Amino acid sequence: MSRAGWTLADWRHRLRNESATGEPATGEVFTAAELDGLEGPVRRHLAQAIAEGTPLTRCVEITMRGSIKIGRWLPFRARQILRPHDGFVWAARVAGLISGSDRYLDGVGGMDWKLAGLVPVAQADGPDVSRSAAGRCGAEAIWLPTAMLPRFGVRWSAEDADHITARHLVGDTPIEARCQLGPGGDIVSAVFDRWGDPDETGHWDWHSFGGTFTTQRTFAGLTIPSVGRLGWHYGTDRWEGGEFFRYQIADLQPLEPDRRRDP
Repeated sequence: MSRAGWTLADWRHRLRNESATGEPATGEVFTAAELDGLEGPVRRHLAQAIAEGTPLTRCVEITMRGSIKIGRWLPFRARQILRPHDGFVWAARVAGLISGSDRYLDGVGGMDWKLAGLVPVAQADGPDVSRSAAGRCGAEAIWLPTAMLPRFGVRWSAEDADHITARHLVGDTPIEARCQLGPGGDIVSAVFDRWGDPDETGHWDWHSFGGTFTTQRTFAGLTIPSVGRLGWHYGTDRWEGGEFFRYQIADLQPLEPDRRRDP
């Protein structure tokens, strides 16, 4: 069955049950020992992002709303299933008329969007789209701090008291997220190199992608950047034109394995 035809329930099942190296045992929770050996600024960030006793969640379901720039700014409402090292689906309705999803799993990414559920308005797949989607998947780990613990293959470094970097892989796509911290250790901005063609030149390459975060909220023991602005060319003089996504997370729920039959 084509993944383009999967329902949100199919994606929820597949991603919550995805097995991977380092999978925590059932009932395993976060303790300060997870941060042993990390540099001070990294410990400060992760300690405020994950409450003691929080289950070591690998997959979450997120409800969000905001606006997206498609020629002009349009409102959206979306649900996302996110497993940052493995895959995601972002299913949304834009301006009440356009619906569809962006997705990534097993090294393959794509998007399908339709007007009124009938008329195709955007469809993309292929190696370039897949690499770009993998980058998005890995960078959105800021919304699931437990997935950013060293036990899951993330390598952290601190440049100074307020700047830290997380490095890991999604498939064969490298992620190097450079984060600026606020006084409490929360992430106030982040930037990474993402594969893409933001100027629609027909030539894909690595481009700066990131944004700023203004609000933090706690869901199920996880404190995350819940309000922000994102887009291409962040940190350059082209950021104003590259911004295209403004979001507010309304809810985040951990997803534990359910082990029903695969779609």
